Amino acid sequence: LSSDGYILTNYHVVQKSSTVEVTTYGGDVFQAQVIGGDPDYDIAVLKVNASGLQSASLGDSDTLNVGDEVLAIGNPLGELTFSMSEGIVSCVDREINVEGTPFDMIQITAAVNSGNSGGPLFNIYGEVVGIVSAKYSTSSNGTSVEGLGFAIPINDVLSMIEDIIENGQVTTRPYMGVSVSNASYHPETGVSAGAYIEE
Repeated sequence: LSSDGYILTNYHVVQKSSTVEVTTYGGDVFQAQVIGGDPDYDIAVLKVNASGLQSASLGDSDTLNVGDEVLAIGNPLGELTFSMSEGIVSCVDREINVEGTPFDMIQITAAVNSGNSGGPLFNIYGEVVGIVSAKYSTSSNGTSVEGLGFAIPINDVLSMIEDIIENGQVTTRPYMGVSVSNASYHPETGVSAGAYIEE
């Protein structure tokens, strides 16, 4: 993200890690600090103690169209470091369910495998338009499938990334400060089902 060492990845890549290392293309290895993240949007920000790093250019994921060429970089299988795959945008705003959480994703045909998570999705101008996050390998009935990779649109998380860098977490998520209880039948009101808000 920046020349002074802020790095974007998926939350699920680092959530169970006790230590995190970052290796550059030139072979330099840095110990990274997890600044914070958000499990709901599956993003995390790391920081390494470095300067003069080559930062990525961020693009506009809202301008993507079906058929646009895209490139993914990652570490498939955890052993094929700095691998690039090519494909097209199959669908924008594709809603998929990842372990119970719905996401609006960019669907891509670029090869995505275990180890690609957290890597960038580039447009043809070399701008990051997404974070490679998931793939379908089998359907709900067990049929094997191919070419179904997914990336989080970069525009969806830009404000959250800034929030994590500044505050260590996403602080702008709305919430409702009420308690809700099941409602039972009350002859006076005629309420027989539902819920009510407690003060």
